[in-house]
Amino acid sequence: MALTPSTMLPLGSALPAFELPDGAGHRYKSSELMGRLGLFVIFICNHCPYVKHINAALAPLGAEFAQLGVGMVAISANDVANYPNDAPDKMVEAANALGYTFPYLYDETQAVAKAFAAACTPDLYLFDAAGKLVYRGQFDASRPSNGLADASDIRRAVRALVAGEPPLAEQMPSVGCNIKWKG
Repeated sequence: MALTPSTMLPLGSALPAFELPDGAGHRYKSSELMGRLGLFVIFICNHCPYVKHINAALAPLGAEFAQLGVGMVAISANDVANYPNDAPDKMVEAANALGYTFPYLYDETQAVAKAFAAACTPDLYLFDAAGKLVYRGQFDASRPSNGLADASDIRRAVRALVAGEPPLAEQMPSVGCNIKWKG
């Protein structure tokens, strides 16, 4: 497992428009996923230990953010030919087992991941209601080797967004497994 940091897309970057299916084939547009105050996008996959470490926190986080007016979506962009545990049918199983309260979408062409400059799983992006990036960074300071995931960093970023405050001054890159690119 190679430890890969996020690329830290510049703050203020525009939300890349996308339309992707979930594992069952239902299609979602980014514009439909936007909450009243913003959208939280997280690139994940089924097999990464860094994602597995935070999985139990994701479903409650989706519900919490929805109550605050922030939409949430997870996207998997891994090459499923070489990583079959990340295939759409396995995504459906994972979302159901974990009780995801948000869509879990499949980026088969990897074009959306490239538009976000996503590099790792998990890779997190928070956009305001105008579609401008206000947070990109780590979920929290926990890692599979050091404790329970509490979502403290993304929660602070969402609280600042909801309160109308400027983006957090300090944003640490996310780290995890590299996205499994095709070819």
